[in-house]
Amino acid sequence: MDVLESVLAVQERTSKWVREGKSIGFVPTMGYLHEGHEQLIKEAREENDKVILSIFVNPLQFGENEDLDKYPRDNEHDQHVAESLGVDMVFLPTENTMYPDPLSVKLTVARRADVLCGKSRPGHFEGVVTVLTKLFNICQPTKVYFGMKDAQQVAVVDALLTDFNFPIRLVKVPTVREDDGLAKSSRNVNLTPTEREEAPAIQEALQYGQTLVKNGERSAEKVKDATRKFLDSRTHGKIDYIELLSYPELEPVTNINQPVILAVAVFYEKARLIDNVVLKSDGTVEIG
Repeated sequence: MDVLESVLAVQERTSKWVREGKSIGFVPTMGYLHEGHEQLIKEAREENDKVILSIFVNPLQFGENEDLDKYPRDNEHDQHVAESLGVDMVFLPTENTMYPDPLSVKLTVARRADVLCGKSRPGHFEGVVTVLTKLFNICQPTKVYFGMKDAQQVAVVDALLTDFNFPIRLVKVPTVREDDGLAKSSRNVNLTPTEREEAPAIQEALQYGQTLVKNGERSAEKVKDATRKFLDSRTHGKIDYIELLSYPELEPVTNINQPVILAVAVFYEKARLIDNVVLKSDGTVEIG
């Protein structure tokens, strides 16, 4: 496995692979890999001739009240995981490598960004699409892999690929979960024992909302209200939001007659957890 820091070195390698007709699977991350990242890598390894993992803590997607310097990093661990899973190349750029000069061109996300988690993180998705545009041009992937735990990010990436005609297939990977249903996250270690015991109620609430839709409820407000009451009765965490929107457009809906996302965010003392389920109009799972 090669670990490269130079944009030119990566472009030369990937251009060679493209000329040879190799398919390239790309997993962009900010490092500190966990089981969710590992599942992305495994799927990329199964489906492609070559696999690239990028590790870059992107400063552009951090807001004024978000501490970039405290974001967890463990490059040695990450490289060990990557090598054990058969990654061909790790792209490990520095901030100066990615942004050697102030940007002359900036991207704006016009839709899909000002709801769910994006509502409280202005500018976050502009940073995401900027770094991804650069990474796509550097790594030249055939397929790119994202986890559905952050379904809003997946929706924004879907729009980026479509709007700018990137010849890249987006692979949406189902959320990796603990045995009790809690979505795996590096933030789970910050839960108190009581909070950890309560946290699976987030997924249980989503399943409850899904059951309502499967049983014929088509009112988005009724599904949201019932899901909120279910969750509120089972956790002491503060519910940040419960939303039901069209997917991947992330537009408000009144009646459930198209694919939708039922999404939840909950504040605990030292962690904010998110989860979602994407459903077809009949309540069956669209994306796990």
